Amino acid sequence: MTITFITGANKGIGRETARRLIACGHTVLLGARDRERGEEAAAALGARFVPIDVTNDASVAAAAADVAEHEGRIDVLINNAGVQGPFGDPGDLTAADARAVLDVNVIGVVRTTTAFLRLLRRSDDPVIINISSGMGSLAFTHDPGRSESHVVVPLYASSKAALTMLTTQYAKGLKGIRVNAADPGYTATDINGHSGSQTVTEGTDAIIALATEGPGAGTGRFIDRHGEIAWS
Repeated sequence: MTITFITGANKGIGRETARRLIACGHTVLLGARDRERGEEAAAALGARFVPIDVTNDASVAAAAADVAEHEGRIDVLINNAGVQGPFGDPGDLTAADARAVLDVNVIGVVRTTTAFLRLLRRSDDPVIINISSGMGSLAFTHDPGRSESHVVVPLYASSKAALTMLTTQYAKGLKGIRVNAADPGYTATDINGHSGSQTVTEGTDAIIALATEGPGAGTGRFIDRHGEIAWS
C-alpha cells in the first residue's frame, strides 16, 4: 500500500491530486493549514487529515510526528502548498512580500522535506514531488509563443525557478530517493481566479504520473502533462 502525504491539499490541485491517488489505491494523508477545510476535504475524499502549516517549524514537526505515530512511514511526499504573491510592477514589491512567498514556495518545501525524510527513508521506494511551474522556466518566460511570457508575477516566478533548482539538488544529494518536479500548467484554480485554460484534472496529470511510477523511474526531472521539460 502506497502512503502519500500532500501539503496544501484542501482545494485545487492538491485536492484533485488526493482524489485521483485515492482512486489509484493510495492511502492519502491530506495536509492543510485550515483545519475546517482540511477535515471537510479529507472526509469527502476518504483521506486522513493532518494539520500542517509549512511556514511554521512546530506545525511541520507535529505533522511528521503525527504520521510517524499513525502510519510509521510515507512513500510519496508531494510538496504542493504554494502562494502567488503580487502581480505587476516589481517596483511596488516589499521585502515582506518576498518573505511571504518564499516562506511557502521554497523554504516551506525545505522545512517539510527535512521533517519527513526519516519517514520517507522507511519506504522501499521513496518519492518526492515538488509542484513547480512553467513560470519558473527561463525558456518559457522568454518565449513569446507561450502564455508564461505574457505574465508579470515576479515573486511567484522567482520562487518556482528556485524550486526547480532545489529539486535538481535534492535529486543529486538524496541518495535512494526519486525527486522530481511537476508543472501543472495553466490550470483553473483559486490562485489565478479560475482563469486557467486547463481543468484541475488536467492540471494534475503530471503529478499523478510521477506519483504512480514504479521503482527505477528517473530522478531529477521536470515534467508537465505532455512529457519532460528541459531544465532551462
